[in-house]
Amino acid sequence: MKKAVRIEEFGGPEVLRWVDVELGEPGPGEAHVAHRAVGINFIDTYHRSGLYPVKLPSGLGGEGAGVVVGVGPDVDHVAPGDRVAYAAPTPAGSYSEERIMPAKWLTKLPDTIDDETAAAMMLKGMTSWYLLRKTYCVRPGDWILIYAAAGGVGTIATQWAQSLGAHVIGVVSTEEKRQLALAHGCEHVLLADSDIAGQVRDLTGGEGLPVVYDPIGKATVTTSMQCLKPRGLLVSFGNASGPVDSFNLLDLLKHGSLYVTRPTLWHYVTTREEVNEAAGELLAQYAAGNIRIEIGQRFPLRDAADAHRALESRQTTGSTVLIP
Repeated sequence: MKKAVRIEEFGGPEVLRWVDVELGEPGPGEAHVAHRAVGINFIDTYHRSGLYPVKLPSGLGGEGAGVVVGVGPDVDHVAPGDRVAYAAPTPAGSYSEERIMPAKWLTKLPDTIDDETAAAMMLKGMTSWYLLRKTYCVRPGDWILIYAAAGGVGTIATQWAQSLGAHVIGVVSTEEKRQLALAHGCEHVLLADSDIAGQVRDLTGGEGLPVVYDPIGKATVTTSMQCLKPRGLLVSFGNASGPVDSFNLLDLLKHGSLYVTRPTLWHYVTTREEVNEAAGELLAQYAAGNIRIEIGQRFPLRDAADAHRALESRQTTGSTVLIP
């Protein structure tokens, strides 16, 4: 028997259970992976709380790194013994010592990337990829704003955007996080309790920004719109302060005929070819030295509840990994 974190009801971190699980053999298109490190992401807290409901009982987690133990029929891009990493939407289950999962999400790792780095970078890095390369294609000279710039996605996206020639304004909650964001490529870092829109206008000569990347949600949506130039794009890709539960379309007119999107990685990465594209660009950025992965916290896998508490209370910086 192997161990895994499971939920049988929605709620706070206390609903996470450390339980025995029995694994079968991988079926067609599946692989058996033994984890060496597991990534933790804010979306995991949404699944746990029921904000994004999953069918119960359920595992948690969509990011990890480890070794292939076995493969089922019709799997030819990975083999037993391969070191792999992944970001995968369903079924959730990376909070586990070992798991059976769809093999199409797996990417073979070069020897230059260790397990913890790989587990910390796949979902956050592929998220950065679609935000910067697909949702809005960042161009040299663009001024852009990234909230939570000291977080897992924020530190990767900031470095990637800088490598594309963008000028990055970050938003963080503390002075300590401000220093971290500056060290990862932000040209300017604003504190969340300051006049963000006013400072953005000052920095851009009153023009505003072509795009704002906002994972905070309810608390920041109005400020985000105020930061944009006419016909700018608000990319609302998270709900750290709660979901945006109402939206007046006339606000888009009032702030300059704005555009808004609420994207998810899993509408940009659905096929093996798209996994190859996203993961390939991410690994190339890492190999070129354009991005480094900041692991701010490590927790034993069985203590995932403590990791959730730290994440939700904004006590974390960079990426957080769970160690089986």
